[in-house]
Amino acid sequence: MTTTSDVEGAAVRLSTAPEPVGPQRPRQLMAPVRRTWRQLTSMRTALLLLFLLALGAVPGGFLPQRSLNPVQVQQYVAQHPTLAPILDRLSLFEVFAAPWFSAVYLLLFVSLVGCLVPRIRLHTRALRKPPPHAPANLSRLPASARWETALPVDEVLALADSRLRRWRTVRHADAVGAERGYLRETGNLVFHVSLVLLLVGIAVGQFFGFKGTVLVKEGNGFANAIANYDDIHPGRRFRESSLVPLNFGLDDFRATYGADGKARTFDAKVHYSPNADAAPRPYDIRVNHPLHVGAAKVYLIGHGYNVHVIVREKDGQVALDDTVGTPCLPQDARFLSTCTIKVYETRGRQLAFEGAFTPTTVQDPNTRRVGSAHPAVQDPALTIVGYAGNLGLDSGVPQSVYSLDKTRLTAFDGGTPHLLGPGEKWDLPGGGSIAFAGITEWSTFQVTQDPGKGIALVAAVGIVGGLCLSLFVRRRRMWVRARAAGEALTVVEVGGLARTDPDAFAAEFDEIVGRLRDAVPEPATATTDRGDAATWQS
Repeated sequence: MTTTSDVEGAAVRLSTAPEPVGPQRPRQLMAPVRRTWRQLTSMRTALLLLFLLALGAVPGGFLPQRSLNPVQVQQYVAQHPTLAPILDRLSLFEVFAAPWFSAVYLLLFVSLVGCLVPRIRLHTRALRKPPPHAPANLSRLPASARWETALPVDEVLALADSRLRRWRTVRHADAVGAERGYLRETGNLVFHVSLVLLLVGIAVGQFFGFKGTVLVKEGNGFANAIANYDDIHPGRRFRESSLVPLNFGLDDFRATYGADGKARTFDAKVHYSPNADAAPRPYDIRVNHPLHVGAAKVYLIGHGYNVHVIVREKDGQVALDDTVGTPCLPQDARFLSTCTIKVYETRGRQLAFEGAFTPTTVQDPNTRRVGSAHPAVQDPALTIVGYAGNLGLDSGVPQSVYSLDKTRLTAFDGGTPHLLGPGEKWDLPGGGSIAFAGITEWSTFQVTQDPGKGIALVAAVGIVGGLCLSLFVRRRRMWVRARAAGEALTVVEVGGLARTDPDAFAAEFDEIVGRLRDAVPEPATATTDRGDAATWQS
């Protein structure tokens, strides 16, 4: 008998009204998050982000970077006054520290981790799982063979198991399953895990590392302290106490050039001490041959020329005897270099000079403009414009040693440039003089500390090893089935397939079948019309 409650229950079950949304609302709200996470952790997204990361690094190879050579960045800005501010606003002079580069970097890291965790879990499960059972019809596999023997089934299977050396085998009632090539997927995972580890190493270097650039003149030295650097790029978690105790001096710099002006060698001869108590040691810093001191490396990244001048006041007193030299900044490949000389300590008006140094001087006969025909010192000259007035030291505004504020200065001779050779002198209007006394060289060094380099090295080895495994290891499977065909005969069937490189597997399959035939011979009365040869099917 049907009760009212049963009818009501049936009505509810047959109702087409939507289910209550209360309990499902959290799942509906999380659905976009799950879809976004699945999209982010897909291999397609990881490859796209890797491509964007590589594409974003391209400007770092064409444009000078502040972290590597701030002097070249200053030169580029001076040469491109319209384009440079736009590039700087896009952080293209600091590509690897740009917010957009860091965002792509972080998304790639998350995407790779999200891809790898489930793949590692599945691969671990597959490693524990035995090879699958033999298919019902081995003759349908790409490689197969069939023959008869007088040996019993158990003996055939035991011999097959022993002949499949270095294969992962499992024995079933009527067949032996074998599989090789698990290292292919292992190598693929090692490659991607190493890529994540490489990103970790780079991140550790960015957070805890340090880069500093310093210009050192011949005969001068440098002590590793923050205050002595011209430009620094410390990591966000770097502490000054982590700086390696180091000091070195530049004894001599030599560069050689070809007849066409192309550089051949750069060699900075230095003496260094790993700490204050150690005796100085000589060392040659060359390109790709940095100085190693503890966790620090000192790289040679640039060079140029110093000009030595002697400035005298009206009464002949020396106002400036620049024995260490004033560094001139190269502007082109021929080392046309700009110079700024400031004379502060005078008893009257302050003096300043601005101009260019040319190591191999050529002059246009029409425009009288000077240039350099070769980067080596063959016919040096100093072309300068002189100024007198107030250099603005009391204004409280910091000044660059490489630029000149002319707002309170008056040019000599209406700003006409004067060309001086070594040993020549220019007598200044109103008294005083400046003499070009000589030339030396300077070098730019970059001191780096990168605690992530060890991690990056391990990652690089893992990337190469994993890539080799994934490229050269082949995943393949084989089965050997034996079944009784009568009182005295056993039918032996062999089948196999490979996921990659079928041609190589065909030769391997024929070799294994040949060994099995030798161990499991056909009876003397066996006919040859039963498919006794191994076949390869495309």
